[in-house]
Amino acid sequence: MTARPIELLAPARDLACGLEAVRHGADAVYIGAPKFSARAVAGNTVDDIGRLCDFAHPFNVRVYVALNTILGDGELAEAETLIRRLYRAGADALIVQDMGITQLDLPPLPLHVSTQADNRTPEKIAFWHDAGFVRAVLARELSLEEIRAIAEHTPMELEAFVHGALCTGYSGRCYLSAALCGRSANRGECAQYCRLPYTLTDAGGQVLLEGRHLLSLRDLNRSDELEAMMSAGISSFKIEGRLKDVSYVKNITAFYRRKLDAVFVRNRAFCRASAGTSVFSFEPRPEKSFNRGFTSGFLHGRISEVTSFDTPKSIGEPLGTVKTQQGRSFTLENGSDPVHNGDGLVFINSRGELEGFRVNRVDGERIYPLKMPPSLRPGTSLRRNRDSAFEEQLAGPSAERKLSIELAFSDTAFGFSLAATDETGARAVVVRPFGKAPAQRPPEENIRTQLSRWGNTSFRSGEIRVSLSQPWFVPSSLLGGMRREVAEKLEQVRRMRYPRAWVKRNVYDTPAPCPARRLDYTANIANARAAAFYATHGVEAAEPAFELASRRDVPLMYAKHCLRYSLGWCPVHHNRQPPCREPLFLIHGQTRLRLQFDCGKCRMLVLMENGGMPFAKDSCRNRGFIPTCPLDASAVER
Repeated sequence: MTARPIELLAPARDLACGLEAVRHGADAVYIGAPKFSARAVAGNTVDDIGRLCDFAHPFNVRVYVALNTILGDGELAEAETLIRRLYRAGADALIVQDMGITQLDLPPLPLHVSTQADNRTPEKIAFWHDAGFVRAVLARELSLEEIRAIAEHTPMELEAFVHGALCTGYSGRCYLSAALCGRSANRGECAQYCRLPYTLTDAGGQVLLEGRHLLSLRDLNRSDELEAMMSAGISSFKIEGRLKDVSYVKNITAFYRRKLDAVFVRNRAFCRASAGTSVFSFEPRPEKSFNRGFTSGFLHGRISEVTSFDTPKSIGEPLGTVKTQQGRSFTLENGSDPVHNGDGLVFINSRGELEGFRVNRVDGERIYPLKMPPSLRPGTSLRRNRDSAFEEQLAGPSAERKLSIELAFSDTAFGFSLAATDETGARAVVVRPFGKAPAQRPPEENIRTQLSRWGNTSFRSGEIRVSLSQPWFVPSSLLGGMRREVAEKLEQVRRMRYPRAWVKRNVYDTPAPCPARRLDYTANIANARAAAFYATHGVEAAEPAFELASRRDVPLMYAKHCLRYSLGWCPVHHNRQPPCREPLFLIHGQTRLRLQFDCGKCRMLVLMENGGMPFAKDSCRNRGFIPTCPLDASAVER
């Protein structure tokens, strides 16, 4: 049985992050296009994307470009030109949401359908496959059983998130930010209202919870579920984080590289999707990077450990409990790791809020904060959300990635030859004429020593075979020159052999029917070409995207996360009715949101109580998709 390649897909905010993702073991990297990316502040130049491709491709690492916002009619021509430039730069696939892109005159670049397209059912994934997409990025909310059902229904490549921030609403079906301040998540401008504190009240105005982050979820960590997800049909494991810094990319990519490689050792049904071996100068630990606490999400159905009601900020790793507090210092008990000057420590104070401080000095067991928090008391549980020593490790070079090569050195009638074959079978040979003379001492040891010096190249020596008809003198300068030349030739061969994927666009005799004949605003149709795509596939009526027109009393968020369940009031799972009168409301400042609970589909809907959309006055073409936000929640790290 041929092993199925499994891809570790890492995020890149910019070129530097992309390069480190490759060095730290990624099989593929996804990066934002200069425009039209679902992280608008994480755009990159085409030149930088080309440089990333040049670095990644010798390792058979693929580069996917996110161009996954909805587009206005006036933007499609610019998108088409951009896509052609990305293809020439070496991009391996585009991640898209807007079906108008499929109607453009595109190069033979594979298309991945973004998770923003709400990819949750076997029928929808099969439709995307029939419509010409090669991969679907699945919704984060799916269970293993749902993933398996999709995999059994289609031959399409399936990609799933494995680590990082969780949106509260289904991706592509959250309009909360667009409604409240005109910043559309489908345009890459989400203001992250799900991370704000809310007060929960009932229909009579009774306050049930006050100032809690009731829409905020923990961060995903499925590192213990990798083999189960592979068996269910996942071929690509995606790390969220196109807004994260380079230390996050290094740490999390390295962590999952080791986890996946361990699976491949014990289960030969799977193998890695790229070449080369990464060696790290640090021990990867995901709890040391930004996290709100970890959850496996809904992979095994509903669980209680999914919410982050106390804070949307990073809580880091458990550190220990305050043992004694005296003056300007304290001591810890049960601490497993040493505390360093410059560490950031946090705790939940008596008001239920996350409070933090910086360590100024450590003297033996005593820890001196820069400023002692008044609410720090013996018994307080502390966490560390910034490990200064760990960050210092990651600030410099922290990994090398090398391709193993076998070398064969031998003599010829007129000199010497050196053949190099890398781990993927790429081969290069260098032959040098040289006047031969007997050596005064056995030459094999010096030959192996000189041929093992690969320095900053992408190669490292595996087996070195030396075959000489007699012990000839071989100068080190000759060996060094042959080594450098064979390395250059082998890199050229690898670039020529790079298996760049391409697709032939579908020419439909009978277009595959869309699973639905009528589409509402959640299909996110923002231009005429997207509408034409769906009409070609049998859609009889389709509403325009939410961003294009005012709507009243429609859900602004569709969420698997349910406050009834989280509070133990679910009539289905807990067999208990809420101890209050519904509907329930979330209040933040002047914002008042009404909650609906759709138990038949096991989801929660969030609506604006007054039913109006304050920003929707003109069409997207007139407004140019350039909104402003009076309440900016984007300072909360995603």
